Amino acid sequence: MKRSKATALVLMSAVPLLLTACQKEETVQVQEGLYTSVEACSEATGNPSSCREAFATAQKQSADAAPKYASKEECAKEYPAEQCVQQQTSAGTSFIGPMMMGFFMSQMLNGSRGAVAAPPASQPAFKDNANGWAKPAPGGSGGLNTASGIGAGKAGLAPVSAEPNRAVTASRGGFGARSGGRSSVGG
Repeated sequence: MKRSKATALVLMSAVPLLLTACQKEETVQVQEGLYTSVEACSEATGNPSSCREAFATAQKQSADAAPKYASKEECAKEYPAEQCVQQQTSAGTSFIGPMMMGFFMSQMLNGSRGAVAAPPASQPAFKDNANGWAKPAPGGSGGLNTASGIGAGKAGLAPVSAEPNRAVTASRGGFGARSGGRSSVGG
């Protein structure tokens, strides 16, 4: 009698896993891109309200995330001189740094309907003298360059290899996406 109770408990505990494995999976799409204006973003994504929201968020983060230099000359070594301006962080610290020249936006879309599943995530983008793009590196205070002091330059920035003003879509499958096409023969 004890053996049958133990077997029943083992089988009952495995049922939720079996049911989860058999459920239909949802495909999640992530649409992301680097944009130089709200208009370019709207044209590429077809979603003007998300583009405006992403731009406004990136603009608020811009001064905290910008590379910080002690002088305009130091800034101009890495960024076009006309972009190097005096700015003020949210903590009130003044510095010289490049202006935000674009914004990086990513949205999670519901793959089955194409509807937006979450609000867009965005970050400011900075363009250097070599026409390279960078955004705040992950980590620190929410990915922003607030920990870097004046004179830290590009510390806290990560290069972005995306081509500006083109939406790139990456798909991600749900549970079982990799094993769904495999089969095995017992042995």
